Amino acid sequence: MTDSLRISMFQSHIIWEDRDENLRHYGELLSRIKGKTDIAVLPETFTTGFSMNVEKLADTMDGKTISTIRDWAKKYKLAIVGSFIAKENENYYNRAFLITPEDKEYYYDKRHLFRMGEEEKHFTPGTKQTIVSYKGWNICLQVCYDLRFPVWSRNINNDYDLLIYVANWPEVRKEVWHSLLPARALENIAYVCGVNRTGLDGKGFNYRGDSMIYSPKGKKLADAGKREDIIRTCVLSKEELTDLRTKFPAWEDADTFTISYEKT
Repeated sequence: MTDSLRISMFQSHIIWEDRDENLRHYGELLSRIKGKTDIAVLPETFTTGFSMNVEKLADTMDGKTISTIRDWAKKYKLAIVGSFIAKENENYYNRAFLITPEDKEYYYDKRHLFRMGEEEKHFTPGTKQTIVSYKGWNICLQVCYDLRFPVWSRNINNDYDLLIYVANWPEVRKEVWHSLLPARALENIAYVCGVNRTGLDGKGFNYRGDSMIYSPKGKKLADAGKREDIIRTCVLSKEELTDLRTKFPAWEDADTFTISYEKT
């Protein structure tokens, strides 16, 4: 277990529907941070942008996307988080991943599909929460629109220490992003990291970044700023988190509930 965890937000543009060029671009960015971080967090659908052209763009689990990420994790000795368009058993998923340099792989399929962008017409929703243990930290993976649904991210009995959202969150809804990230940190007594892309996508939507990390007290610890391609690293303290949970154990008074869903 390590008390300090270094986490780096990779806030950058995404080349529309161009897997090879995006892999080249993000691979070059990752090379800059070898030995300087423990976890690199890339935006949602970092190889394609938030496209509904799933039949053309989806990759299988033994395809180029995941094999490249495995190589990056080993080469640069860090864990990598992001999401991509995955195909499995004739279904398509907006699939988040956390892949470590020790050859461990964890996946989470986006639960809440963005109906305003018709995501639900092309993707299959996930049904399970994913919590990963890495370097003594428990990390919960979620994707973009999931941020709006607090029940899905509820931290029961401190199951996780860090909640990560990878996103393609348009600038037009920036106020919601700014409001909900600290709210999730406060209500779950956990660190929250939200990584968003920049630039213009193929549908004409603009993204301004605003990638941020919040403390369990809702204090902003790191801000990648707006409309800037940048790597911003923050060091998180497990000791400070444990101390807060001990001195202010609001989690012990949380309501119990059961989440139900229908498979599609």
